[in-house]
Amino acid sequence: MLPIFGCPDSMRVQKINTMLEKSIRKCNPRPALRTLLCLLLLFVTMPAAFADISGIYPQVHSLFPTADRFGETEGTPPAAPVYQNNQLIGYAFLTGDMVRIPAYSGQPINVLVGIDTSGRIMGARIVHHEEPILAAGVSEERLAKYVDQYRGKPTSGRIIVGGQREGYATVDAISGATITIMVVNATITRAVRMVAESRGIQSAETGAQPTTSITATMREPISSLPKTSAKTAPRPVSKTTSPPSPPTTNAALSHTPLTAAPAPALPIFASETDDEEPLWVILWSQRKLEIALLLTGLILLTNILLFQDYLARHPLLLVRVRLGFLIYTLFFIGWYGLGQLSIINVLTFMKAVMHQFSWDTFLIDPMLFLLWSFVAVTLLLWGRGVYCGWLCPFGALQELTFKLARKLKLPYFDIPHMVHERLLALKVVILLALFGLSLQSMSWAIKAAEIEPFKTAITLRFQREWGYIAFALGIIALAAFNRKFYCKYICPLGAALIIPGRFHTFEWLRRRKECGKPCQVCAVECEVQAIRPTGEIVINECHHCLDCQVTYYNNRKCSPLVEKRKRRERLKGPDPDKGSDEPVASSGLEDIPISVKPVDKTT
Repeated sequence: MLPIFGCPDSMRVQKINTMLEKSIRKCNPRPALRTLLCLLLLFVTMPAAFADISGIYPQVHSLFPTADRFGETEGTPPAAPVYQNNQLIGYAFLTGDMVRIPAYSGQPINVLVGIDTSGRIMGARIVHHEEPILAAGVSEERLAKYVDQYRGKPTSGRIIVGGQREGYATVDAISGATITIMVVNATITRAVRMVAESRGIQSAETGAQPTTSITATMREPISSLPKTSAKTAPRPVSKTTSPPSPPTTNAALSHTPLTAAPAPALPIFASETDDEEPLWVILWSQRKLEIALLLTGLILLTNILLFQDYLARHPLLLVRVRLGFLIYTLFFIGWYGLGQLSIINVLTFMKAVMHQFSWDTFLIDPMLFLLWSFVAVTLLLWGRGVYCGWLCPFGALQELTFKLARKLKLPYFDIPHMVHERLLALKVVILLALFGLSLQSMSWAIKAAEIEPFKTAITLRFQREWGYIAFALGIIALAAFNRKFYCKYICPLGAALIIPGRFHTFEWLRRRKECGKPCQVCAVECEVQAIRPTGEIVINECHHCLDCQVTYYNNRKCSPLVEKRKRRERLKGPDPDKGSDEPVASSGLEDIPISVKPVDKTT
């Protein structure tokens, strides 16, 4: 029942009705019993429909500590009048009843907001959300500190997240949850403006607003989002309400409120919403530099894939290019751009496809949208390895840790092939479990998805409780002794990418007929263990590091090339290109038959 009470009243009533109706149809009762059940249904839903807002959301008392009575929710947009000594002092309302902007999870965030009659926000409380970063990455204390910043802000909607701008009030963001916080800010400012305008409340002037720093790590200033693309959702309300009393001074505030009487509902909100710029357009325009740097990196990676044969012939260049790109992936895509993909993205997409798909949900974060678009193309062209080997920030962190451990000459171990083959199924089992949980409850799936250390290590930059940090550091430490252990056996995102990766088009990883029979050089050198002893590359498990391609072109390591080089040296002397990694084509002299005629000593 907790998810039901976290929704707006109309949504809660609808869910209760649906649940009871399904139970009635399932039982198939007799007519008399059916009538009795219908009366019971009416009895259960009536308190939710007619209870005042303080009975359903007791948090409203913290917004209006001096209030002694809350009226019934009414009007368009719906809001509940708040009284002190029978005098109107403000309004309380739920943003979910008028503004529904899809957030990171694809679902809107419902916020309880209070405004006074002088045009200032009395406070806000988040009452329902399905955001992964808020559910398991941000403590209740940090979340409460964030929403407390709205107390005293003007109802004009001129509020920005981060930075300073003339004529705007400012609130600080929460590190690692910038997109979600932007949606919360847009939701609050839009709803507050709608209620204030409909009740004839003039906004207070914006003065210098002191802000409390929530995090040490802050982004560049983010512009205000007062106007966003949102769906209005008016709910049915009771027509019988208490007559409004004359406004009075709010003793809870230090300023004198303006006299304002409730105005009739304005019928122009829907048309205003249709004309406003979508939220994702504003977010994209504010992150132009990040988008440009990401597109540059994706173009570079595309060229690496197209010219991989050239790089494989020049292993020193490949090592430098790959090391530089892994650092770019970790520091820019991961820790700066917060572009770490997650299994939650996959589950959200599947849920949107099955229910109500909207591009606005996925366009809200430009970094994630561009990355997923690129990954979708590369999955169909080259398979899973492009993302897992080059674009995953946590994978890059593991890879750099493994390289550092080799420099320090730390020991490492390989898992026996038979055990390795069976452990590969573990990540698929984890994926199926998360998918099953998401069908029942997305919040359950979000909590279970903590098996991904991405949020701790990348999104929140290790700024979490010690238990999560210990788990992430343990995974990274394990990667120092076994290359990308987590990616091979546990990662549910990698398991999800395997499914479309099976339909890849290109087979650009070259092999020879001698591979595996008898040559085992590549299979032994592949620390990811993506090459079977029989010589085949398992594309579903390959991370496209190109190490095997370096060996393929190396006439000092690849057995067929080594044999040809030795025969050539025996026939015509030392190879002038000795030490080069590039193969030298056979001259064919070894195939010419040579016969020696004996010398007749008698002549």
